Amino acid sequence: MDGVGLSANNKQKQNQMLPNKMRGEFTRNQRKDSEGLSDAPDLEFEYSDSDKWTVELSELYSYTEGPEFLLNRKCFEEDFHTHMPDQKWTELDSVQHRAHAMRLLDGLDVIGRERRLKVARAILYMAQGTFGECSSEMEVQHWMRYNVFLLLDVGAFTALVELLNMEIDNSAACSSAVRKPAISLADSTDLRVLLNIMYLMVETIQREEATDSPEWRTIRETFKSELGSPLYNHEPVSVMLFGMVTKFCSGHAPHFPMKKVLLLLWKTILFTLGGFEQLQCCKVSKRVALGLPPLPEDSIRVVRSMRAASPPASASDLIEQQQRRARREHKALIKQDNLDAFNEKDPYKADDTREDEEENDDNDNSLEAEPFPLERDEVMPPPIPHPPSERVCFPKGLPWAPKVREKDIENFLESSRSKFIGYTLGNDTDTVVGLPRPIHESIKTLKQHKYVSIAEVQIAKEEEYQKTPLSGGEEELELCATELLYQGILPSLPQYMIALLKILLAAAPTSKAKTDSINILADVLPEEMPTTVLQSMKLGVDVNRHKEIIVKAISAILLLLLKHFKLNHVYQFEYMAQHLVFANCIPLILKFFNQNIMSYITAKNSISALDFPHCVVHELPELTAESLEAGDNNQFCWRNLFSCINLLRILNKLTKWKHSRTMMLVVFKSAPILKRALKVKQAMMQLYVLKLLKVQTKYLGRQWRKSNMKTMSAIYQKVRHRLNDDWAYGNDLDARPWDFQAEECALRANIERFNSRRYDKNQSNPEFLPVDNCLQSVLGQRIDLPEDFQMNYDLWLEREVFSKPISWEELLQ
Repeated sequence: MDGVGLSANNKQKQNQMLPNKMRGEFTRNQRKDSEGLSDAPDLEFEYSDSDKWTVELSELYSYTEGPEFLLNRKCFEEDFHTHMPDQKWTELDSVQHRAHAMRLLDGLDVIGRERRLKVARAILYMAQGTFGECSSEMEVQHWMRYNVFLLLDVGAFTALVELLNMEIDNSAACSSAVRKPAISLADSTDLRVLLNIMYLMVETIQREEATDSPEWRTIRETFKSELGSPLYNHEPVSVMLFGMVTKFCSGHAPHFPMKKVLLLLWKTILFTLGGFEQLQCCKVSKRVALGLPPLPEDSIRVVRSMRAASPPASASDLIEQQQRRARREHKALIKQDNLDAFNEKDPYKADDTREDEEENDDNDNSLEAEPFPLERDEVMPPPIPHPPSERVCFPKGLPWAPKVREKDIENFLESSRSKFIGYTLGNDTDTVVGLPRPIHESIKTLKQHKYVSIAEVQIAKEEEYQKTPLSGGEEELELCATELLYQGILPSLPQYMIALLKILLAAAPTSKAKTDSINILADVLPEEMPTTVLQSMKLGVDVNRHKEIIVKAISAILLLLLKHFKLNHVYQFEYMAQHLVFANCIPLILKFFNQNIMSYITAKNSISALDFPHCVVHELPELTAESLEAGDNNQFCWRNLFSCINLLRILNKLTKWKHSRTMMLVVFKSAPILKRALKVKQAMMQLYVLKLLKVQTKYLGRQWRKSNMKTMSAIYQKVRHRLNDDWAYGNDLDARPWDFQAEECALRANIERFNSRRYDKNQSNPEFLPVDNCLQSVLGQRIDLPEDFQMNYDLWLEREVFSKPISWEELLQ
């Protein structure tokens, strides 16, 4: 701190030597740097299930794979011109297309590996849109869709799954890869070709377009249900891919191309279970089915209409202010108009000398331009694209409807009764006898905003099943894609979660290269390492991009699974969440954010000229070190911002309503890390950061709250209000000791009871099994008696039957 103070002091001396106007400009630029572009506009980022189709296609390939595009084309054309000389694929009719596709598919059945790989490359070239005959990217995309639907129709996907299973079980390839000192792109050739085709098929078919024929729509729906059911190899495809992930992490198959496996796993889950829009629709319909009131608002629409807040001041700014305050004499208090150190309209106006930490924190133009809203009239309108001076002022309300839990109402009533009357009534939330009028009004308001979640209903039902196993009735289990996936991954779910987090750790930019960490670069490193500076720079960009794509895929997989499991049954969600917590997911995500998050979000790790399909249609320009350093001219990197939001959402899901996990956020000192993440001017990302800060605010102490008033203000404006939640004051500090084990053990016991009741049919309680009372069937059962009993049968008869007196009268009675 002394060093920082000294540098601030030197800056102050230099600043005093400048003329007034220049001094203001200098200070403003300094602040702009330290604030992390506080005056920058909001990032124009729209959060969705995935990026644009072309981007998702290009991210499948690493730049090192570039030469293989021409190799695929060569394999296809050699075979094609043998059977159809002087013909073009794009000029044939559909019957000829189908015949050739079937011919290629038959070629996958050959025993010879070399021949099979050539045929697989030819099929991959088809899935890549037979780009050699196309003149534009649009044309490539058109033929991709046509060829992929054709391949699916002739049964290519089933054949590819069988081949992939063969490659997974290929012990020779695994053992040779384990023995190699350095694994490169060549070790995973067969796997990469198969995974490329499968990914292109899943990614292309799941994208609906208005021009799709009814036949294609039918094919899509059929493929979707087949992909999510245990049709291929008696398990959903996702379970097979999870198996590949754990095999890779165990060290038995270091040559698996993990990026492609994870991308295919993500797209398969996204396609079979549905994205965020489908989740919202499912939630609405499920609430209707359970007889619950409708949702107060569409959360996706609310978040999209939010504006970002300016980031809080940095430590160096606060120290500079303190020193200025200490050195200068007190003058009249002049309110600052914005974050600049001078008023732009009058550069010679005196500086405000009595601003204190709290005021500076609060007086940010983007936050305080809005009056504090007191009632919820309408959802916040989207940002108006006008300069600040011309902005139209709309009446604003809080963005979210407040919510209250049944438990909150019970607690409020209990404390009111004990305070005013001196007795309690347990869970009674209706009796208000003897309570003053204002309490009646409060209860009315609380009940008005009461929200019952689907999870609460599911927990209540599960308790009923556990209490009354006989009279509770049979549970109607809907075998939807989510249920089938959960049943498939249930036996090995802990291993799958550990494996995903291991790879996430290896791909995180904050991770140091350790000898014991897993090598996730097997499918990006070339056989011959680069010899020139340009090649090294290109490989550096490729490796960074490779890691970013892995983080993107894992964050999306975890979030989708958590959300779908929570909707399907809350204990499925809790089972997965608990294993993530046990595998140190919370500190891992905090470690990920403990970096310069602005530089991660604005990273330029892509070379657009080498992206597919651009690179196969256009002539490649000559790459130079300068062009690689410059990168693209995008405001931010979509995939990195998407990954950050996903990881924050996962962290929210893991900690929500869990006191012990909230305390983990406090213990791991997450507040400064999360506060730095607020520098990213994107409303959705800020919302999830503010939610995480809100749950731990009461544990951070009065001084923290006092010096972070701008953050507190942002929480008030952007995060949903829970009525009578004392988050901002910390008066009702939880009296329970932080007994992490007790809380997690109770939850674990509930989860295990749920899993054994639903899925473990062998472990059912013998007391509750049906009893056979029919004399004929009982006597007719064949029972194998032990050998020693048969030898001593006469003795047994004598002792147990003949020597025992029988009272026939008693038997008759």
